[in-house]
Amino acid sequence: MPFAHITGWGIAVPDKILTNSDLEKIIDTNDKWILERTGIKERHIARDGQTTSSLAVEAAWKALSVAKLKPTELDLIICATSTPEYFFPATACLVQDRIGATKAGAFDLSAACTGFIYAVNMATQAIRSGSLKAVLVIGAETLSRFVDWTDRNTCILFGDGAGALVLQASNDPGGVLSTVMHSDGSGANLLSIPAGGSKNPATEATIRAGLHYIQMDGREVYRFATRVMAQATREVLSNAGILIGDVNWIIPHQANLRIIEAAARGLKIPLERFVINLDRYGNTSTASIPIAICEAFQDGRLQIGDKFVLVGFGAGLTWGATIAQWTGVKETEHMIRPTYFRMFALTRSLLHRLWLRIEGIIWGRKNP
Repeated sequence: MPFAHITGWGIAVPDKILTNSDLEKIIDTNDKWILERTGIKERHIARDGQTTSSLAVEAAWKALSVAKLKPTELDLIICATSTPEYFFPATACLVQDRIGATKAGAFDLSAACTGFIYAVNMATQAIRSGSLKAVLVIGAETLSRFVDWTDRNTCILFGDGAGALVLQASNDPGGVLSTVMHSDGSGANLLSIPAGGSKNPATEATIRAGLHYIQMDGREVYRFATRVMAQATREVLSNAGILIGDVNWIIPHQANLRIIEAAARGLKIPLERFVINLDRYGNTSTASIPIAICEAFQDGRLQIGDKFVLVGFGAGLTWGATIAQWTGVKETEHMIRPTYFRMFALTRSLLHRLWLRIEGIIWGRKNP
């Protein structure tokens, strides 16, 4: 049975930064209040023209480059997102087209901030079954488009960004070792965007009521999160037969520093063993864990042989954890040239669209 190894990673974040001092100018808050309650100093905000799919594509190219993998070698693309480009088509399909992954299936996965852990598990199970060899897993968000900038309890929290991992099959032990996934729909009302779906389609009334923005019961979400973070970590370690003392790093969902501190106390391990970057990004939902993983790879904290736990929680309510072992970048006979393949993918996409337009004109003439 093959193992699912992490062989590539990539990050994409907007260059526009919104600091706590910037927020002081638009709402009743201040840097000290935000920092003490959340640990957040700044967050990245998408500019006009930047979307969930454009950030996902940028992260995907970087991950493929690290993995030395051609887009045409991908079997599947999974995009975990709470802010998809459209209800349909899937954002993953837009990514598939733009990178030229012509042989890959693609779908979106919705499990809120836990979505990336769910997506990694789906990819791992497909690889472990032997049905797939290479899967691109993306967490991508533009949460700033769904934030009420007059609500100081929520607008201070969220940022935009994307992170991607390439998972590949290998007979060598390592990679993703175990995952647990949980949900509790009785808490669905604690964190949601109430309107825009089939229950409350967009109307003048829903827009006036602000029901297309993120709504959150912060106190109850905090209680839930501080309970499940340590619980899920212990459970996944037990399933894998690994002791907490043998884990080098905990990489948590970056939602609130106080929640991460509570998890450290619950697990009885020092905070220094947690990868934390929410001070610079805020809560990027499905993107928060992969962005943190990528930074840990890039700055050398994650070393070959290290075991690390990914743990998160989110709306749904959902929560889960994954334990993996870093085994290094896979050596392959070819090296991807991102610029070349981007040009190839763009040309192919443009030619395809041009053909559809010509076909439509021809069809229109035949059928006036």
